[in-house]
Amino acid sequence: MQFLVLTRRRMDVFPAESWTPELLEAEAQRIRELFTASIIRNAWRRKDIAGAALLIEAATEAEVRAAVESLPLAQLQMIEFPTLTQLDPYPGFAPR
Repeated sequence: MQFLVLTRRRMDVFPAESWTPELLEAEAQRIRELFTASIIRNAWRRKDIAGAALLIEAATEAEVRAAVESLPLAQLQMIEFPTLTQLDPYPGFAPR
């Protein structure tokens, strides 16, 4: 199953100097590991707010939560996940 996860950086709690290059590289490295493991299928930076949109492949919502909670920024509570939802195929592409 595929899931959409929208993340939001907690900029209201963590000042700009909290977002160090080393921390952001650790986050990127974990994203690459999850991508290589075929858990994260795609990742985008959001344009509306500081955060990301992740397309995740998993059997259950619990697996998705475990994956996103393994991110360094999540472990430090610097990001939150306001949207985590399972996706169903669009029926308009089905044969008629």
